[in-house]
Amino acid sequence: MSLFPIYWMFVVATRTNEVVGQTPPPLLPGGHLLDNLGRLLANDNANIALGLMNSIIASGTVTISVVFFSTLAGFAFAKLRFKGRNVLLLVIIATMMVPIQLGIIPLYMLMNRLGWVGELQAVIVPFLVTAFGVFLMRQYAAQAVSDELIEAARVDGCSTFRIYWNVVLPTLRPAAAVLGLLTFIQHWSEFIWPLAILDSDNPTVQVSLNMLATGYYSDYSQVFTGAALATLPLLVIFFLFGRQIVGGIMEGAVKA
Repeated sequence: MSLFPIYWMFVVATRTNEVVGQTPPPLLPGGHLLDNLGRLLANDNANIALGLMNSIIASGTVTISVVFFSTLAGFAFAKLRFKGRNVLLLVIIATMMVPIQLGIIPLYMLMNRLGWVGELQAVIVPFLVTAFGVFLMRQYAAQAVSDELIEAARVDGCSTFRIYWNVVLPTLRPAAAVLGLLTFIQHWSEFIWPLAILDSDNPTVQVSLNMLATGYYSDYSQVFTGAALATLPLLVIFFLFGRQIVGGIMEGAVKA
């Protein structure tokens, strides 16, 4: 039942728009996928090719940044002793309870002040680090990284950053991989904020799909072709790394 909507999306992507409304609907793929794909890429209003490229750039940049800063902050909160550590961690965790919808207006005002409205950096910079990532890495580092290993590295003359890079980061690799994959999937699927800050001249793939679905006439075969094209990278990531995601989550659960 969960897979049928995905299957139906690919079926419609291979059919003409006239067949979509038939009763009963077609359940087998047709032969118009290449035609629909050609019309989709030629649609200047949706600009799907640019949307895919922007989503790859934005999601990839955010993923790398979130993994780096979250592992760095998680190591600091778990293993370094500094004044106000617990209070600062509680403040970071508290931000997770604030829905993103509440921050759209002030964030839009800030982007407008910076002159980033309609620019790709507006969907990258606000998400370079997440409270969830910091909390996840802190919990994992507290269990996986031993104090004796850190002390041994200090005795050998390692600086704090070198301890993080050479000792802590390799230990956090399973959890960092899970965080990176989940971050990429989440940011790829982000819709509300890109719709608010970007336009059809510089969209992400979700904004491009919204352009396809709006108007007086909707070509559903084209809409579903775009949705299938946008879903394909996520399916590839899930099939390639799905076992690693589940394994990393279960490993963290066992450690906890």
